[in-house]
Amino acid sequence: MNNIRKSDALLSLRPGAEWVILEDTIDWHDLVQTEPTQAEIDDEVIRLQAEYDSNEYQRSRATEYPAWQDQLDDIFHNGIDGWKATIQVTKDKYPKE
Repeated sequence: MNNIRKSDALLSLRPGAEWVILEDTIDWHDLVQTEPTQAEIDDEVIRLQAEYDSNEYQRSRATEYPAWQDQLDDIFHNGIDGWKATIQVTKDKYPKE
């Protein structure tokens, strides 16, 4: 699934630059930074998508970890080792690859 857009690539390649995208055409307004080439934009979209995809495990884990209040309660009642065991279940389910 492609989550990265041309605008994401432009923001990454030329932070703070002024531009508008109209109907998939870039209207470059920045007088300081040069407009990136289409090849640069395409390469950056691919790089950013790969980075996004490689962090899927983080997004999956985040939705399954207990709320921080529950984690603190777990530490209070079961100590750090008990908390680590609780967290390890999610880490094992979504390993870092």
